[in-house]
Amino acid sequence: MKAFVPWLVVLVVILALNALRLRPLATAVAVAWLVYCIWTWVRPNRRSGT
Repeated sequence: MKAFVPWLVVLVVILALNALRLRPLATAVAVAWLVYCIWTWVRPNRRSGT
């Protein structure tokens, strides 16, 4: 369940920003979260090096 907390927080923030008619900011948050998720998925594992 703990793994879903960040996702739910980001979703609530995006929905709140949309409700406040701050759609460009909501879009920026969504894109930043997507980039962060992709970065954590594709970045090289530092422990496997040396």
